[in-house]
Amino acid sequence: GEQDKQPEKIGGNNRNLQKARQMGQRGKWSKTRQAAQQGMRWSDRPPTRIRESSIDVRPQWQVLEQIMFTDLQKMTWTVPEGEEVAAHGTVQAFEKPYDRVTPKTEKTLQAQQGGPFYNASTSDDPVLAELGRDGSPYNVFATDAILAAIMAAPRSAYSWDVVVTRVGNRLYLDKRDFSPFDYDTCNETAHEQGDEDKESINSPFALSQEATRVNACFQHQVVSAEGAKPFATPAHPFAQVAGDAPILNAGYRYRSFAMGEGVKLLVRTQVEAVTKGKQDEDLFVSVHALNETDPKVFNTIDWRQKLESQRGAVLATELKNNSYKLAKWTLQSLLAGADLIKLGYISRVHSRNAERHVILGTQTYKPKEFATQVNLNVPNAWAILKAVVDMCLKLDEGKYLLLKDPNKPLLRLYDVGEAGLDEDEDDDEEEEINEDGEDD
Repeated sequence: GEQDKQPEKIGGNNRNLQKARQMGQRGKWSKTRQAAQQGMRWSDRPPTRIRESSIDVRPQWQVLEQIMFTDLQKMTWTVPEGEEVAAHGTVQAFEKPYDRVTPKTEKTLQAQQGGPFYNASTSDDPVLAELGRDGSPYNVFATDAILAAIMAAPRSAYSWDVVVTRVGNRLYLDKRDFSPFDYDTCNETAHEQGDEDKESINSPFALSQEATRVNACFQHQVVSAEGAKPFATPAHPFAQVAGDAPILNAGYRYRSFAMGEGVKLLVRTQVEAVTKGKQDEDLFVSVHALNETDPKVFNTIDWRQKLESQRGAVLATELKNNSYKLAKWTLQSLLAGADLIKLGYISRVHSRNAERHVILGTQTYKPKEFATQVNLNVPNAWAILKAVVDMCLKLDEGKYLLLKDPNKPLLRLYDVGEAGLDEDEDDDEEEEINEDGEDD
């Protein structure tokens, strides 16, 4: 009894000791004893799930570099200033009533036909091809989604890959069609990984499909043409290349960043909405949706009960379970020079039905402040990008693949050789577009 009253003076840890006592935390041995009584050994942990690679690695591909995430996390670099080079499309206006939605006044999320929005890869983007013609000052070309994936790489758990093409003194960073870049993940960094049963609505694949659908529907629903802002070139940049696929009515800002001596990056970024500030100025908004699936399966806070009273705790749980996705969204809005990020909180109408959803609320942040909230070290993110770009610029002309290992915290750079990747037709198209950018 006497011991409990007097905090011992042991180093700086007495506060932790007191806390442990209050929480009644048990030591390793008592846990082992209890486990033994229940017939399991201390080492009987559930086996780690083996994740699949985003692409089948061919035996003839040669590993050129292997980059450990621990090395990437130590880097830092000055954050460069972005400069707008061109602006295409028309930004829809954010509908203010959605800012006032609460779990008690939830709004139905309207389903949207036609699968995920078409998102042109770097080499398929006609504007990047035009801006990259001969004599242009840019030598590295990419989209915001691809750059954000690389910049936040140490947070990623699932596998993803970037096609790296060197043509002349140029570097193109591309995604493959129907690659992980076309889908949002859900609970990627959560301790609970969802159902192993592929047929389940809570399997990682089904959750990713659902998260992508929810995000697209939310972006589509919360904006309107009334008060929209046309950019310098109001036509949609993908109108000619998307075919029958649906395209998001967003504003596309083509921005350049100086990445050190002789390296100029040109990136297509996007803003999903525009709203009016206090001085009636236009503020550009990145719009994204977080979605609640089944709180019992993932052991998370019930949003309907806690979103109003404990929004900080809800966001903290999301940050733990979706650390990579939130970092990517933040980086995409910083690359786009967006003024605000709006996050929608979307939940299933019933936890066992992944088709019907409701909007329970929205929250608005300034991108730089949100980066701090999600513990995103922006100078480190830029340093990671610079390291990858510098490494790729040293490569000879040809095609390469940057792959996040599905089960280890590292990236590998492969030389895919003359045969290139699996998708031969796509490769020919990309080369044609790259060559278009070269002549004239």
